[in-house]
Amino acid sequence: MNSVSPAATQYGSPESRRRRNLSGRHDPPQMGYQGAGRDGATDEVDKIKSKLMTAWNSVKYGWTVKMKTQFSRSSPLYLLGRHYYFGYDDDIDRFQRDFVSRVWLTYRRDFPALEGTQLTTDCGWGCMIRSAQMMLAQALLMHLLCRDWSWPEALSTLLVEMEPLRSSSPHSLNSFSLSSPVSPASRRYCRSASCPSKPQEHIPHQEHIHRDILRWLSDGPDAPFGLHHMVKLGGSLGKKAGDWYGPSIVAHILRKALETTPQVPELSVYVSQDCTVYRADVEQLLSADDPVTGTGSAGRAVIILIPVRLGGESFNPVYKQCIKEFLQMSACLGIIGGKPKHSLYFIGYQDNHLLYLDPHYCQAHVDTSTEDFPLDTFHCNSPRKMSIVKMDPSCTIAFYARNRAEFGALCDHLMKVLSSPSAEEKYPVFIISEGQAQELSVPEPLPRSSYALAHRKQGAMAKRPSSDEFEFL
Repeated sequence: MNSVSPAATQYGSPESRRRRNLSGRHDPPQMGYQGAGRDGATDEVDKIKSKLMTAWNSVKYGWTVKMKTQFSRSSPLYLLGRHYYFGYDDDIDRFQRDFVSRVWLTYRRDFPALEGTQLTTDCGWGCMIRSAQMMLAQALLMHLLCRDWSWPEALSTLLVEMEPLRSSSPHSLNSFSLSSPVSPASRRYCRSASCPSKPQEHIPHQEHIHRDILRWLSDGPDAPFGLHHMVKLGGSLGKKAGDWYGPSIVAHILRKALETTPQVPELSVYVSQDCTVYRADVEQLLSADDPVTGTGSAGRAVIILIPVRLGGESFNPVYKQCIKEFLQMSACLGIIGGKPKHSLYFIGYQDNHLLYLDPHYCQAHVDTSTEDFPLDTFHCNSPRKMSIVKMDPSCTIAFYARNRAEFGALCDHLMKVLSSPSAEEKYPVFIISEGQAQELSVPEPLPRSSYALAHRKQGAMAKRPSSDEFEFL
Protein backbone atom coordinates (compact mmCIF):
# COMPACT_ATOMS: atom_id res chain seq x y z
CA MET A 1 0.00 0.00 0.00
CA ASN A 2 1.33 3.40 -0.90
CA SER A 3 1.89 5.84 1.93
CA VAL A 4 1.42 9.54 2.41
CA SER A 5 4.74 11.27 1.78
CA PRO A 6 5.67 13.65 4.62
CA ALA A 7 6.80 17.18 4.02
CA ALA A 8 10.34 15.85 3.74
CA THR A 9 9.84 15.33 0.03
CA GLN A 10 10.36 19.00 -0.61
CA TYR A 11 13.83 18.71 0.88
CA GLY A 12 14.59 15.37 -0.74
CA SER A 13 16.58 12.36 0.32
CA PRO A 14 20.33 12.62 1.02
CA GLU A 15 21.03 11.03 -2.38
CA SER A 16 18.77 13.44 -4.23
CA ARG A 17 20.39 16.36 -2.41
CA ARG A 18 23.81 15.18 -3.57
CA ARG A 19 22.56 14.99 -7.16
CA ARG A 20 21.20 18.53 -6.95
CA ASN A 21 24.45 19.80 -5.48
CA LEU A 22 26.38 18.28 -8.39
CA SER A 23 24.07 20.03 -10.80
CA GLY A 24 24.72 23.35 -9.11
CA ARG A 25 21.24 23.84 -7.66
CA HIS A 26 20.91 25.51 -4.29
CA ASP A 27 19.40 23.59 -1.38
CA PRO A 28 17.80 25.04 1.77
CA PRO A 29 20.27 25.18 4.66
CA GLN A 30 20.53 21.97 6.67
CA MET A 31 19.63 22.30 10.28
CA GLY A 32 20.42 20.51 13.50
CA TYR A 33 23.84 18.95 12.84
CA GLN A 34 26.44 19.25 15.56
CA GLY A 35 29.79 17.83 14.62
CA ALA A 36 32.32 16.85 17.26
CA GLY A 37 35.35 19.02 17.67
CA ARG A 38 34.05 22.06 15.85
CA ASP A 39 34.98 25.49 17.12
CA GLY A 40 32.66 28.13 18.55
CA ALA A 41 32.51 30.10 15.30
CA THR A 42 31.17 27.07 13.42
CA ASP A 43 28.61 26.43 16.15
CA GLU A 44 27.45 30.01 15.84
CA VAL A 45 27.04 29.56 12.08
CA ASP A 46 24.95 26.42 12.72
CA LYS A 47 22.71 28.37 15.10
CA ILE A 48 22.13 31.01 12.43
CA LYS A 49 21.36 28.29 9.87
CA SER A 50 18.91 26.75 12.33
CA LYS A 51 17.10 30.04 12.77
CA LEU A 52 16.99 30.60 9.00
CA MET A 53 15.52 27.14 8.42
CA THR A 54 12.91 27.77 11.12
CA ALA A 55 11.94 31.06 9.49
CA TRP A 56 11.86 29.41 6.05
CA ASN A 57 9.47 26.70 7.27
CA SER A 58 7.31 29.24 9.07
CA VAL A 59 6.90 31.28 5.90
CA LYS A 60 6.28 28.21 3.74
CA TYR A 61 3.51 26.88 5.97
CA GLY A 62 1.96 30.22 6.81
CA TRP A 63 2.89 30.46 10.50
CA THR A 64 4.43 33.93 10.35
CA VAL A 65 1.20 35.65 9.37
CA LYS A 66 -2.18 35.79 11.03
CA MET A 67 -4.26 32.89 9.83
CA LYS A 68 -8.02 33.36 9.52
CA THR A 69 -10.07 30.25 8.94
CA GLN A 70 -13.68 30.79 8.02
CA PHE A 71 -16.43 28.61 9.48
CA SER A 72 -20.13 28.56 8.67
CA ARG A 73 -22.71 29.60 11.24
CA SER A 74 -25.39 27.48 9.63
CA SER A 75 -23.59 24.11 9.59
CA PRO A 76 -22.47 22.04 12.59
CA LEU A 77 -18.75 21.52 13.14
CA TYR A 78 -17.67 18.11 14.42
CA LEU A 79 -14.52 17.73 16.52
CA LEU A 80 -13.74 14.10 17.43
CA GLY A 81 -17.32 13.19 18.20
CA ARG A 82 -18.45 16.55 19.61
CA HIS A 83 -20.54 18.94 17.54
CA TYR A 84 -20.84 22.72 17.72
CA TYR A 85 -23.13 25.35 16.16
CA PHE A 86 -21.50 28.75 15.89
CA GLY A 87 -24.83 30.51 15.89
CA TYR A 88 -24.66 30.17 19.68
CA ASP A 89 -22.10 31.92 21.87
CA ASP A 90 -22.13 28.97 24.25
CA ASP A 91 -20.96 26.61 21.50
CA ILE A 92 -18.22 29.04 20.48
CA ASP A 93 -16.76 28.82 23.97
CA ARG A 94 -17.15 25.04 24.02
CA PHE A 95 -15.37 24.67 20.69
CA GLN A 96 -12.62 27.04 21.83
CA ARG A 97 -12.00 25.03 24.98
CA ASP A 98 -12.14 21.71 23.13
CA PHE A 99 -9.85 22.65 20.24
CA VAL A 100 -7.14 24.37 22.29
CA SER A 101 -7.12 21.42 24.73
CA ARG A 102 -5.98 18.97 22.03
CA VAL A 103 -2.26 18.22 22.27
CA TRP A 104 -0.30 19.84 19.42
CA LEU A 105 3.11 18.37 18.54
CA THR A 106 5.31 19.99 15.91
CA TYR A 107 8.82 20.01 14.55
CA ARG A 108 11.39 20.80 17.26
CA ARG A 109 14.99 21.94 17.13
CA ASP A 110 18.00 21.74 19.46
CA PHE A 111 16.92 18.56 21.24
CA PRO A 112 19.48 15.86 22.22
CA ALA A 113 20.95 14.24 19.11
CA LEU A 114 19.12 11.17 17.84
CA GLU A 115 20.97 7.94 18.56
CA GLY A 116 23.67 7.18 16.00
CA THR A 117 23.28 10.55 14.28
CA GLN A 118 24.10 14.21 14.71
CA LEU A 119 20.49 15.24 14.05
CA THR A 120 19.09 17.61 16.66
CA THR A 121 15.90 18.43 14.76
CA ASP A 122 13.20 16.59 12.80
CA CYS A 123 12.41 19.61 10.64
CA GLY A 124 11.61 18.51 7.10
CA TRP A 125 11.11 14.77 7.74
CA GLY A 126 9.36 14.06 11.08
CA CYS A 127 5.87 15.43 10.37
CA MET A 128 4.20 12.00 10.04
CA ILE A 129 5.67 10.88 13.36
CA ARG A 130 4.38 14.10 14.93
CA SER A 131 0.90 13.46 13.53
CA ALA A 132 0.98 9.95 14.99
CA GLN A 133 2.12 11.32 18.34
CA MET A 134 -0.82 13.75 18.40
CA MET A 135 -3.22 10.87 17.80
CA LEU A 136 -1.56 8.88 20.59
CA ALA A 137 -1.80 11.90 22.91
CA GLN A 138 -5.54 12.03 22.24
CA ALA A 139 -5.83 8.33 23.08
CA LEU A 140 -3.89 8.80 26.33
CA LEU A 141 -6.08 11.74 27.34
CA MET A 142 -9.20 9.66 26.72
CA HIS A 143 -7.77 6.65 28.54
CA LEU A 144 -6.30 8.35 31.61
CA LEU A 145 -8.80 11.23 31.85
CA CYS A 146 -11.83 11.30 29.52
CA ARG A 147 -13.03 12.76 26.24
CA ASP A 148 -14.60 15.75 28.03
CA TRP A 149 -11.38 16.78 29.75
CA SER A 150 -10.11 20.21 28.83
CA TRP A 151 -7.01 22.20 29.63
CA PRO A 152 -7.89 24.76 32.33
CA GLU A 153 -5.96 27.45 30.46
CA ALA A 154 -7.75 26.86 27.14
CA LEU A 155 -10.15 29.78 27.42
CA SER A 156 -7.64 31.95 29.23
CA THR A 157 -5.42 31.55 26.20
CA LEU A 158 -7.94 32.76 23.64
CA LEU A 159 -11.53 33.89 23.55
CA VAL A 160 -13.91 33.85 20.61
CA GLU A 161 -15.76 37.14 20.16
CA MET A 162 -18.39 38.11 17.61
CA GLU A 163 -17.93 41.11 15.36
CA PRO A 164 -19.91 42.30 12.29
CA LEU A 165 -18.31 41.39 8.97
CA ARG A 166 -18.35 44.02 6.22
CA SER A 167 -19.09 41.83 3.23
CA SER A 168 -21.63 41.76 0.44
CA SER A 169 -21.67 37.98 0.41
CA PRO A 170 -25.04 36.59 1.56
CA HIS A 171 -23.21 33.66 3.18
CA SER A 172 -20.97 35.92 5.29
CA LEU A 173 -22.98 36.59 8.42
CA ASN A 174 -20.51 37.21 11.23
CA SER A 175 -16.80 37.25 11.93
CA PHE A 176 -15.26 35.80 15.09
CA SER A 177 -11.79 36.73 16.30
CA LEU A 178 -9.67 35.40 19.14
CA SER A 179 -8.51 38.08 21.50
CA SER A 180 -9.34 38.88 25.09
CA PRO A 181 -9.17 36.55 28.13
CA VAL A 182 -12.21 34.66 29.33
CA SER A 183 -14.37 35.89 32.17
CA PRO A 184 -14.82 33.62 35.21
CA ALA A 185 -18.54 33.33 34.48
CA SER A 186 -17.78 31.66 31.14
CA ARG A 187 -15.87 28.73 32.66
CA ARG A 188 -17.32 25.24 32.22
CA TYR A 189 -16.12 21.98 33.62
CA CYS A 190 -15.88 18.36 32.64
CA ARG A 191 -19.10 16.64 33.75
CA SER A 192 -19.53 13.34 31.92
CA ALA A 193 -20.24 9.82 33.16
CA SER A 194 -16.56 8.97 32.90
CA CYS A 195 -15.25 12.17 34.50
CA PRO A 196 -15.36 13.38 38.09
CA SER A 197 -18.37 15.64 38.60
CA LYS A 198 -16.46 18.53 40.15
CA PRO A 199 -14.66 21.54 38.68
CA GLN A 200 -11.31 20.76 37.08
CA GLU A 201 -9.70 23.52 39.11
CA HIS A 202 -10.42 21.41 42.20
CA ILE A 203 -8.77 18.30 40.71
CA PRO A 204 -5.07 19.15 40.43
CA HIS A 205 -4.12 15.53 39.63
CA GLN A 206 -5.69 15.95 36.18
CA GLU A 207 -3.06 18.53 35.32
CA HIS A 208 -0.38 16.17 36.62
CA ILE A 209 -1.60 13.53 34.18
CA HIS A 210 -1.65 16.12 31.39
CA ARG A 211 1.97 17.01 32.10
CA ASP A 212 3.03 13.37 32.34
CA ILE A 213 1.55 12.65 28.91
CA LEU A 214 3.58 15.53 27.48
CA ARG A 215 6.68 14.16 29.20
CA TRP A 216 6.13 10.74 27.62
CA LEU A 217 5.91 12.44 24.20
CA SER A 218 8.82 14.82 24.68
CA ASP A 219 12.02 14.90 22.64
CA GLY A 220 14.55 12.97 24.66
CA PRO A 221 16.02 9.46 24.75
CA ASP A 222 14.07 8.53 27.90
CA ALA A 223 10.59 9.48 26.64
CA PRO A 224 8.69 6.23 25.85
CA PHE A 225 6.61 7.82 23.06
CA GLY A 226 9.03 10.55 22.05
CA LEU A 227 10.70 11.06 18.70
CA HIS A 228 13.93 9.36 19.80
CA HIS A 229 12.18 6.12 20.76
CA MET A 230 9.90 6.22 17.70
CA VAL A 231 12.88 6.52 15.36
CA LYS A 232 14.68 3.71 17.20
CA LEU A 233 11.64 1.43 16.83
CA GLY A 234 11.38 2.38 13.17
CA GLY A 235 14.77 0.78 12.64
CA SER A 236 13.21 -2.69 12.83
CA LEU A 237 10.89 -1.63 9.99
CA GLY A 238 13.72 -0.41 7.78
CA LYS A 239 13.41 3.26 8.70
CA LYS A 240 15.95 5.60 10.19
CA ALA A 241 16.22 9.23 11.23
CA GLY A 242 15.76 11.51 8.23
CA ASP A 243 13.74 8.95 6.25
CA TRP A 244 10.19 9.48 5.05
CA TYR A 245 7.49 7.82 7.15
CA GLY A 246 4.02 6.86 5.92
CA PRO A 247 0.76 6.50 7.91
CA SER A 248 0.95 2.70 7.79
CA ILE A 249 4.55 2.57 9.06
CA VAL A 250 3.85 4.91 11.99
CA ALA A 251 0.85 2.76 12.97
CA HIS A 252 3.17 -0.20 13.52
CA ILE A 253 5.71 2.02 15.30
CA LEU A 254 2.97 3.10 17.72
CA ARG A 255 2.06 -0.54 18.35
CA LYS A 256 5.68 -1.36 19.17
CA ALA A 257 5.96 1.68 21.43
CA LEU A 258 2.97 0.61 23.53
CA GLU A 259 4.25 -2.97 23.69
CA THR A 260 7.67 -1.95 24.97
CA THR A 261 6.76 0.56 27.68
CA PRO A 262 5.46 -0.07 31.22
CA GLN A 263 3.88 3.39 31.58
CA VAL A 264 0.41 2.34 30.38
CA PRO A 265 0.33 -1.50 30.49
CA GLU A 266 -3.48 -1.59 30.38
CA LEU A 267 -3.50 0.03 26.93
CA SER A 268 -2.65 -1.88 23.75
CA VAL A 269 -2.65 -1.17 20.01
CA TYR A 270 -4.21 -3.22 17.23
CA VAL A 271 -3.17 -2.58 13.63
CA SER A 272 -5.52 -4.01 11.03
CA GLN A 273 -4.30 -6.16 8.15
CA ASP A 274 -5.40 -5.69 4.56
CA CYS A 275 -8.11 -3.19 5.55
CA THR A 276 -9.76 -5.82 7.76
CA VAL A 277 -10.45 -5.59 11.50
CA TYR A 278 -10.56 -9.10 12.99
CA ARG A 279 -12.84 -8.97 16.02
CA ALA A 280 -11.40 -12.07 17.68
CA ASP A 281 -7.92 -10.57 17.67
CA VAL A 282 -9.08 -7.29 19.18
CA GLU A 283 -11.13 -9.11 21.82
CA GLN A 284 -8.08 -11.15 22.73
CA LEU A 285 -6.18 -7.93 23.43
CA LEU A 286 -9.09 -6.56 25.44
CA SER A 287 -9.41 -9.67 27.62
CA ALA A 288 -5.73 -10.49 28.07
CA ASP A 289 -5.06 -11.95 31.51
CA ASP A 290 -3.19 -10.02 34.15
CA PRO A 291 0.19 -11.78 34.43
CA VAL A 292 0.36 -11.01 38.17
CA THR A 293 -3.05 -12.24 39.33
CA GLY A 294 -3.87 -14.53 36.41
CA THR A 295 -7.32 -12.97 36.15
CA GLY A 296 -8.91 -11.02 33.34
CA SER A 297 -8.20 -7.30 33.14
CA ALA A 298 -11.50 -5.46 33.29
CA GLY A 299 -9.86 -2.12 32.57
CA ARG A 300 -7.83 -3.13 29.53
CA ALA A 301 -8.32 -0.87 26.51
CA VAL A 302 -7.25 -0.85 22.89
CA ILE A 303 -6.34 1.66 20.18
CA ILE A 304 -7.50 0.38 16.79
CA LEU A 305 -5.45 1.64 13.83
CA ILE A 306 -6.70 0.95 10.31
CA PRO A 307 -4.34 1.88 7.44
CA VAL A 308 -6.40 2.40 4.27
CA ARG A 309 -6.14 3.88 0.80
CA LEU A 310 -9.08 5.97 -0.37
CA GLY A 311 -8.46 6.13 -4.08
CA GLY A 312 -5.68 5.81 -6.63
CA GLU A 313 -3.41 8.75 -7.29
CA SER A 314 -5.81 11.11 -5.53
CA PHE A 315 -8.65 10.96 -3.00
CA ASN A 316 -11.85 9.40 -4.34
CA PRO A 317 -14.76 11.73 -3.45
CA VAL A 318 -17.13 8.79 -2.95
CA TYR A 319 -15.49 8.24 0.45
CA LYS A 320 -16.32 11.74 1.73
CA GLN A 321 -19.44 10.80 3.66
CA CYS A 322 -17.85 7.80 5.29
CA ILE A 323 -14.89 9.82 6.54
CA LYS A 324 -17.25 12.41 7.99
CA GLU A 325 -19.29 9.69 9.71
CA PHE A 326 -16.11 8.39 11.37
CA LEU A 327 -15.21 11.83 12.72
CA GLN A 328 -18.69 12.17 14.24
CA MET A 329 -18.12 9.10 16.42
CA SER A 330 -17.14 9.60 20.05
CA ALA A 331 -14.74 6.63 19.80
CA CYS A 332 -12.81 8.20 16.91
CA LEU A 333 -9.25 9.35 17.65
CA GLY A 334 -8.86 11.14 14.34
CA ILE A 335 -7.04 10.35 11.11
CA ILE A 336 -3.29 10.28 10.49
CA GLY A 337 -2.75 11.42 6.95
CA GLY A 338 -2.57 14.77 5.21
CA LYS A 339 -2.34 16.08 1.72
CA PRO A 340 0.34 14.96 -0.77
CA LYS A 341 3.86 15.52 0.63
CA HIS A 342 2.39 17.17 3.73
CA SER A 343 1.35 15.19 6.83
CA LEU A 344 -1.57 16.43 8.97
CA TYR A 345 -3.66 15.13 11.87
CA PHE A 346 -7.37 15.38 11.02
CA ILE A 347 -9.66 15.85 14.02
CA GLY A 348 -12.97 17.12 12.64
CA TYR A 349 -14.89 18.65 9.77
CA GLN A 350 -17.52 21.16 8.72
CA ASP A 351 -19.41 20.69 5.46
CA ASN A 352 -16.78 19.38 3.03
CA HIS A 353 -13.74 20.75 4.85
CA LEU A 354 -11.54 18.85 7.30
CA LEU A 355 -10.27 20.44 10.50
CA TYR A 356 -6.68 19.57 11.35
CA LEU A 357 -3.62 20.14 13.50
CA ASP A 358 -0.47 20.91 11.53
CA PRO A 359 2.99 19.75 12.73
CA HIS A 360 4.86 21.93 10.21
CA TYR A 361 6.00 24.58 12.66
CA CYS A 362 9.53 24.38 14.04
CA GLN A 363 9.69 25.27 17.74
CA ALA A 364 12.49 25.21 20.28
CA HIS A 365 13.04 22.11 22.39
CA VAL A 366 11.26 22.16 25.78
CA ASP A 367 12.91 20.49 28.76
CA THR A 368 10.00 18.57 30.28
CA SER A 369 12.10 17.26 33.17
CA THR A 370 11.48 20.48 35.08
CA GLU A 371 8.58 20.66 37.50
CA ASP A 372 6.56 23.38 35.80
CA PHE A 373 7.72 23.36 32.18
CA PRO A 374 5.75 25.72 29.88
CA LEU A 375 2.67 24.22 28.23
CA ASP A 376 1.76 26.86 25.67
CA THR A 377 3.78 25.37 22.78
CA PHE A 378 1.91 22.06 23.16
CA HIS A 379 -1.50 23.61 22.42
CA CYS A 380 -2.53 25.27 19.18
CA ASN A 381 -4.54 28.50 18.98
CA SER A 382 -4.93 28.52 15.19
CA PRO A 383 -7.69 26.22 13.84
CA ARG A 384 -7.20 25.35 10.18
CA LYS A 385 -9.18 23.44 7.60
CA MET A 386 -8.85 22.17 4.04
CA SER A 387 -11.13 20.69 1.41
CA ILE A 388 -11.64 16.99 1.94
CA VAL A 389 -10.97 16.27 -1.74
CA LYS A 390 -7.38 17.51 -1.26
CA MET A 391 -6.76 14.73 1.23
CA ASP A 392 -4.04 12.22 0.29
CA PRO A 393 -5.68 8.79 -0.29
CA SER A 394 -3.24 7.03 2.07
CA CYS A 395 -4.17 7.47 5.72
CA THR A 396 -4.67 5.62 9.01
CA ILE A 397 -8.03 5.87 10.79
CA ALA A 398 -7.94 5.48 14.59
CA PHE A 399 -10.54 4.43 17.17
CA TYR A 400 -10.49 3.75 20.92
CA ALA A 401 -12.38 1.15 22.99
CA ARG A 402 -12.05 1.03 26.78
CA ASN A 403 -13.39 -2.52 27.15
CA ARG A 404 -15.19 -5.31 25.30
CA ALA A 405 -18.58 -3.65 25.69
CA GLU A 406 -17.36 -0.44 24.06
CA PHE A 407 -15.66 -2.43 21.32
CA GLY A 408 -18.88 -4.30 20.57
CA ALA A 409 -20.81 -1.05 20.35
CA LEU A 410 -18.08 0.43 18.13
CA CYS A 411 -18.23 -2.52 15.73
CA ASP A 412 -22.02 -2.28 15.51
CA HIS A 413 -21.79 1.41 14.69
CA LEU A 414 -18.99 0.94 12.16
CA MET A 415 -20.85 -1.82 10.35
CA LYS A 416 -23.87 0.45 9.98
CA VAL A 417 -21.68 3.23 8.57
CA LEU A 418 -19.76 0.93 6.23
CA SER A 419 -22.88 -0.77 4.90
CA SER A 420 -25.16 2.24 4.82
CA PRO A 421 -27.52 2.24 1.80
CA SER A 422 -26.67 5.91 1.29
CA ALA A 423 -22.95 5.17 1.00
CA GLU A 424 -21.64 6.14 -2.43
CA GLU A 425 -18.65 3.82 -2.52
CA LYS A 426 -18.97 0.38 -4.11
CA TYR A 427 -16.21 -1.00 -1.90
CA PRO A 428 -16.13 -0.15 1.83
CA VAL A 429 -13.23 1.74 3.38
CA PHE A 430 -12.50 -1.40 5.45
CA ILE A 431 -14.37 -4.46 6.68
CA ILE A 432 -14.97 -6.07 10.07
CA SER A 433 -14.53 -9.84 10.26
CA GLU A 434 -15.65 -12.16 13.04
CA GLY A 435 -12.60 -14.37 12.53
CA GLN A 436 -8.96 -14.16 13.47
CA ALA A 437 -6.00 -13.32 11.26
CA GLN A 438 -3.65 -16.26 10.95
CA GLU A 439 -0.58 -14.07 10.56
CA LEU A 440 -1.28 -11.86 13.54
CA SER A 441 0.97 -12.42 16.53
CA VAL A 442 -0.58 -11.01 19.70
CA PRO A 443 2.12 -9.60 22.01
CA GLU A 444 2.48 -10.88 25.53
CA PRO A 445 0.91 -8.42 28.00
CA LEU A 446 3.28 -6.29 30.02
CA PRO A 447 3.25 -6.53 33.83
CA ARG A 448 0.27 -4.56 35.02
CA SER A 449 0.82 -1.59 37.26
CA SER A 450 -1.50 1.24 38.07
CA TYR A 451 -0.74 4.71 36.86
CA ALA A 452 0.97 6.40 39.81
CA LEU A 453 0.06 10.01 40.31
CA ALA A 454 3.01 12.16 41.31
CA HIS A 455 2.33 14.83 43.92
CA ARG A 456 3.82 17.84 42.30
CA LYS A 457 3.53 21.48 43.15
CA GLN A 458 1.23 23.15 40.65
CA GLY A 459 2.79 26.30 39.24
CA ALA A 460 1.34 29.16 37.27
CA MET A 461 0.36 28.30 33.71
CA ALA A 462 2.09 30.06 30.85
CA LYS A 463 -0.18 32.43 28.98
CA ARG A 464 -0.45 32.08 25.23
CA PRO A 465 -0.13 35.15 23.05
CA SER A 466 -3.19 35.70 20.91
CA SER A 467 -1.33 36.46 17.69
CA ASP A 468 -3.38 34.14 15.48
CA GLU A 469 -6.97 34.66 14.46
CA PHE A 470 -9.76 32.85 12.71
CA GLU A 471 -13.21 33.77 11.50
CA PHE A 472 -16.65 32.21 11.55
CA LEU A 473 -18.98 33.06 8.71
